[in-house]
Amino acid sequence: MSTSWEQDHVRPDRAGQRADGDTGAVPEKTASRPFSLPETALAGLGTRPFGVYVHVPFCATRCGYCDFNTYTAGELGSGASPESWLGGLERELELAAETLGAPPAADTVFVGGGTPSLLGASGLASVLDAVRRAFGLADGAEVTTESNPESTSPEFFAGIRDAGYTRVSLGMQSAARHVLAILDRVHTPGRPGAAVAEARAAGFEHVNLDVIYGTPGERVEDLQRSLDAVLSAGVDHVSAYALIVEEGTALARRVRTGELPALDDDVLAADYELIDRVLSGAGLTWYEVSNWAASEAARCRHNVGYWRGGDWWGAGPGAHSHVGGVRWWNLKHPARYAATLAEGGSPSAGHEVLTEQDRHLERVMLELRVVEGLPLAALDDAGVAEARAAAAEGLLDPSALDERGRAVLTDRGRLLADGVVRRLVA
Repeated sequence: MSTSWEQDHVRPDRAGQRADGDTGAVPEKTASRPFSLPETALAGLGTRPFGVYVHVPFCATRCGYCDFNTYTAGELGSGASPESWLGGLERELELAAETLGAPPAADTVFVGGGTPSLLGASGLASVLDAVRRAFGLADGAEVTTESNPESTSPEFFAGIRDAGYTRVSLGMQSAARHVLAILDRVHTPGRPGAAVAEARAAGFEHVNLDVIYGTPGERVEDLQRSLDAVLSAGVDHVSAYALIVEEGTALARRVRTGELPALDDDVLAADYELIDRVLSGAGLTWYEVSNWAASEAARCRHNVGYWRGGDWWGAGPGAHSHVGGVRWWNLKHPARYAATLAEGGSPSAGHEVLTEQDRHLERVMLELRVVEGLPLAALDDAGVAEARAAAAEGLLDPSALDERGRAVLTDRGRLLADGVVRRLVA
């Protein structure tokens, strides 16, 4: 989910949470086959957080708002399958270990999609086994899988817990039946809460629910009902994303033809304030603009690694990776991805070496959105002056600037975070 930095109001911050492991829009401008990394990128590997992202490109149905690199069985045809994808994934992870030389053990693993739970517990166990063989897992590693509530069961959760998964992220989106219908979600409103209870019974301490707000036709009482359901479920983490109407999606066509109304930024801002007020009142505090956790231990460490400029290998069709200032991305179609690896090639479709300016912009974009904020030392004199002006306007916390030397967003600043970023890097 590429973050819309052109918007001044809160939008889905999919940086670090995108289903392909991307933290920004990257043009496919440099072919790279076979792929290798320069020594400058490998320097310091292991001193920064290191994560592994695995992209599962399969979905039972396509949601109308989704522009992720995912495929239903009908869209794939006979050219790809979970079996060929897993074979390609195993080969890519072997290639990853060779490319990195002496790769560090993974601090975090995040299996996203798509719908990873369609693989079943045995399939997800095979995925984690492949990561272990290639990298190993650090002591206390966080291992997350996304799951759709309708494709889980008590047996599923028990199986992935036994396999070594430590965290589950469930796509709830809404508890209002008509909102789920607009989003083309197939689970019933009560199923996410039941799935949370099953995950807890299987031994998962850390469970997240995803919520989408701003769907055309969603009323304030619908959003409140969704938040009530979240709190009743008893999760220790919530991710809440404003809906984006992505070009080329079924939802975009419905909005364009007038079947559904266009999104209203003022409504999105009011929705965000309601979400923050309700979650904060229940003891879930924000630690990134779109994420709330019951404790520091409940934070998603994998995504924190993205926001803190860590390294990660993104494996699977369309997945994005970053190591030491080099970013690359894989072939998108599962059939081509698997075939290329079967033939001994690299799945990389292109790469770019980030300039110092690129890295500075990304650091400001990402670190400003977390609760600890951005060190003023990361800004030039003009940026510091803009930070002080933003504090005077109530967008940054003046005491954090003066006492800790950090640019920290206020509640109002979170609503206008993208605009604050533009000011600090202008």
